[in-house]
Amino acid sequence: MAGTETISEKLNSAGQILWNFQAAERLRDHLDVVQPDFVLFHNFLPYGSASVLHEVQRRGVKTLYYIHNFRPFSVNGYLWSNGKLTLSGLKKNFWPEIVTGSWQQSRLRTFIASMAISFMHRAGFYRKIDRWLAISDFMRATFIQAGIPEDKIVTIRHSAVIDPLNEDIHDAGYYLFIGRLISAKGIQPLLKTWDLLTARLGSATPVLKIAGEGELAPEIESFAFKNSNVHFLGRIDGENKMNQIRNCRAMIAPSLWWEPLGIVTYEAYNFCKPMLAARSGGLTETVEHNRTGLLHHPGDANQLADQILMLESEPMKAKSLGQNGREWLCNHCSEDEWLSKFDNILSGFKT
Repeated sequence: MAGTETISEKLNSAGQILWNFQAAERLRDHLDVVQPDFVLFHNFLPYGSASVLHEVQRRGVKTLYYIHNFRPFSVNGYLWSNGKLTLSGLKKNFWPEIVTGSWQQSRLRTFIASMAISFMHRAGFYRKIDRWLAISDFMRATFIQAGIPEDKIVTIRHSAVIDPLNEDIHDAGYYLFIGRLISAKGIQPLLKTWDLLTARLGSATPVLKIAGEGELAPEIESFAFKNSNVHFLGRIDGENKMNQIRNCRAMIAPSLWWEPLGIVTYEAYNFCKPMLAARSGGLTETVEHNRTGLLHHPGDANQLADQILMLESEPMKAKSLGQNGREWLCNHCSEDEWLSKFDNILSGFKT
């Protein structure tokens, strides 16, 4: 727990964010053995620090950076602070995030991490990255807007493990949210949607199941206690998670932040379930409105409620959208297609 750390431990933790000598040494040992042609970085911040990029770049090894969130233009990776999108990071201004302690709920930690990111920008570490891999066209466009050269960044969406269909998939009539229980995921508008539906439909209101962990769990539990149409599942995984998806009518992704892609959409389509999603970031690329799911304006509980009412009146519509989603997944997200695209990217580095 951060609250039980000694002053020495806190100073050491802060120092590692700025420059992690131990991480650099471990990487150096691996590089000496492997002698790679290139190194693929994922989210190495904050504790990998600039030291790991420096170790690779000083050797002249090609570097690739896989973009999963908005670092290095957001300390917490979400472009989110004080309950709203905070886009100043795209101009390398991290003060709004610092003031609100957006990372680890600590102004000091957010400040130190922002110093590390700012240093990497000023020192040119990011400029020396040879190729940026964006998981959606939206992320590619956003990073270009933030200053990454257009010719250095390519889109390569995640692939999916597509399971064979079986006869166990059916519609039990409930709606399902799975994700982190934080405001950026649109939890409050989702709960408001079910208040609206309960007021309109009464005892005929469909059930909403919410699964996940996060700071809003107590609020959801309290809401579920008052509204019997909302069931809080807590953290689910494995077969339990698959069964919940397999039997729902549709999944919901009401995100307020800019989702880089939204893997939860893949999970829905894998089981022929439509996605009801906010027009937010990469979700607009994986959800085709009125074909594989339905899109609503972020935060618009009334619009989402209307879409659910439509599916309640036309249950076969949900089945049709879900089948189209499964077709989209098979056509766009196979592992073979991902490997082919990735190999094309790497071929540019081979001599």
